[in-house]
Amino acid sequence: MTQQYRRTMIALAIVAVLGGGLATSIFKPWHAGEAQAVPAPAPTTVDVAGALGKTITEWDEFSGRLEAVDRVEIRARVGGTIDAVHFREGALVKKGDPLFTIDPRPYAAEVARAEAALAAAQVRASQAQTEQARAQRLAQDNAISRREFDERDNGSREAVANVRAAQASLEAARLNLAYTHITAPVSGRVSRAEITVGNLVAAGAGTPVLTTVVSVSPVYASFELDEQTYLRYTEANAAGATGAASGQSRLPVFLGLANEDDYPREGRIQSVDNRLDTKSGTIRVRALFDNPDGRLLPGLYARIKLGGGSPHPVVLVNDRAIGTDQGKKFVLVVDNANKLGYREVTLGPAYEGLRVIRKGLKADEKIVVNGLQRVRPGDTIAPKAVDMAFKRELDPRGETADRRQAAAEEPAGKAADGKPVT
Repeated sequence: MTQQYRRTMIALAIVAVLGGGLATSIFKPWHAGEAQAVPAPAPTTVDVAGALGKTITEWDEFSGRLEAVDRVEIRARVGGTIDAVHFREGALVKKGDPLFTIDPRPYAAEVARAEAALAAAQVRASQAQTEQARAQRLAQDNAISRREFDERDNGSREAVANVRAAQASLEAARLNLAYTHITAPVSGRVSRAEITVGNLVAAGAGTPVLTTVVSVSPVYASFELDEQTYLRYTEANAAGATGAASGQSRLPVFLGLANEDDYPREGRIQSVDNRLDTKSGTIRVRALFDNPDGRLLPGLYARIKLGGGSPHPVVLVNDRAIGTDQGKKFVLVVDNANKLGYREVTLGPAYEGLRVIRKGLKADEKIVVNGLQRVRPGDTIAPKAVDMAFKRELDPRGETADRRQAAAEEPAGKAADGKPVT
């Protein structure tokens, strides 16, 4: 072998040894003690509270609108020129108070003409009756023909009928004259004058409205009752729709305006509609309320509280504890191992800031009341006990103030949930 050949072989051997060591280091399996430990994520901290059990008198809340008991559109019953407007816009008027005056002179003249026509008819009737009486005496002595007697008798009857016709014409003329003085048909509040002095108005149902009058006290509050609530209120009454309506009239009902926190006005159910609206699944109910101060104006928004009855036990939870799943309502229940379970519930009305749970939950069961968006059924959590009636403001990300503070106090390199920052 030459010197050059030996050098080449030695170099190849060195390369082979180095390559084998590198391959061994690459494909050498890790020993258990050399593997890096990945810490398990810490349980998510969420607010947990026990469902409240309480004996309450249950009420249902509804939204409605106020309506006037009487609402009259004032229209002219005779044509003519508006001579006077006798009311101040928006004022209270009593039944019979004058509202408008239409020029009465043409109708007064018509009354005078009808009176003259009646007087003439009465004179003719008196003369015809005299002739009829004379013919009666002559007929007894056979001094007049039967034909002449019949003519005089019929003339007398016709004259009496003409008197009645003249009297009817006079009465119609007097009515038209009276219609020139338009008065309030009901007591209430009058609107503005739509047609003012000097304008010509026509008579009839299709003519423009002069003004409107709405009654002030009492007033109606109309609202919609859903089907389930209606059936629940009438469940004890098997007499049918008529009996249900009479039973509904005994229910206590209270009213509050949009700027009132409570329900200071008490009323009574006036009527329940005779059919259910199949499109909305509701039935219209009308309640009657006194309005001594005149604050209840037709069209105002009304908050209605309906119900009462005997006290009964219920389960109450915070509305934040309730989630929605494709139209279903649910809560996340915490078991003894701090594991979450899905529980479908049936909701009732609100009561003192909490929500009544009719089915699906028992008193004292612990549920998640804040942070539903951060956990799922089956998760293990770190529960933080809070009061069921708590109220906290959320920031735009949906986090509470105490959670933001806890995140700020976490050591560097960790997130607020305890997981390492990568």
